[in-house]
Amino acid sequence: MHKDELLELHEHMVQITETFRGMEEVDGSVFDPYDELDVTPDDVHKSKSEHKHAVFVLGNALATVMSEDEFSDAGRIGKRMEELADDAESKL
Repeated sequence: MHKDELLELHEHMVQITETFRGMEEVDGSVFDPYDELDVTPDDVHKSKSEHKHAVFVLGNALATVMSEDEFSDAGRIGKRMEELADDAESKL
């Protein structure tokens, strides 16, 4: 995936995140690990690896919000996103 495509994906995921943040039943603290990264789609000067890591961390948070438990489809996706985020972080 090219960096511009990754930035676009990152932007779409942030928009989805904002929808979830607006829901009363969603615990917004699930997005804290992403917020702590301080990497947004607008940070075009940051490396592709940093954005890739941010996308995986955000993907994990989104899957967590959508999952019923760790064995649901979204729960399994969340677990895989967590693994990918850890791998991407090790390459930063």
